[in-house]
Amino acid sequence: MKKSLITGLIVAGTLGVALSAHADPRTRFMAANCSYCHGPDGKSRGAIPSLTGLEPGYFVQQMKAFRDGSRPSTVMKKHANGYSDAEFEAMAKYFASIK
Repeated sequence: MKKSLITGLIVAGTLGVALSAHADPRTRFMAANCSYCHGPDGKSRGAIPSLTGLEPGYFVQQMKAFRDGSRPSTVMKKHANGYSDAEFEAMAKYFASIK
């Protein structure tokens, strides 16, 4: 009984995170800006890395590195400058929730 309750709570929590990320129209709009290069829903079909399934902390760290210039890039620095830390967090959760 305990095991099925715990499993149910884990599944519900996972679905809640995924649904909340997908339900926020602002987050979906911000993430859609990434699709031109990183593919629909962050699923790249080419040489540019996919964003789908990335660990949120890694995503946020990389975006901050683009913004502060510690990870060199011409295009990504321009994009990263347009977002706050909270927006990085929201996009990170969104992309992590996509399977």
